[in-house]
Amino acid sequence: MRLLVFFDLPKETALDRKNYRSFRKGLIRNGFFMMQESVYCRMVLNQTSQKTVISNIYKIRPPRGLVQVLTVTEKQFSNMQCITVVLCQDLKQIKMRTFQRQTNICFLSNVCAVA
Repeated sequence: MRLLVFFDLPKETALDRKNYRSFRKGLIRNGFFMMQESVYCRMVLNQTSQKTVISNIYKIRPPRGLVQVLTVTEKQFSNMQCITVVLCQDLKQIKMRTFQRQTNICFLSNVCAVA
């Protein structure tokens, strides 16, 4: 299973920016990787670990803003389709950093698409 965390946090004041950075670093410490700006993902083995991770998110959540969690199966996650074209170089860098065990990407000349 995968946990997807979506968040929209204010960055108006210095305290808001500090809370944003703290929340983002907390997600990374808990094993999440960034899929897009304000969208983070993590694999969980079962519902027990899912509940533990979600309780950890509750502990690090900032006082203001919106944080949402969505759980999807591996099959649902693998059916994700990339609509926007990404340069292969950018996708290769992302793949090297975060998708080392996932091979759902096929490369087509100078553009990439999800298989």
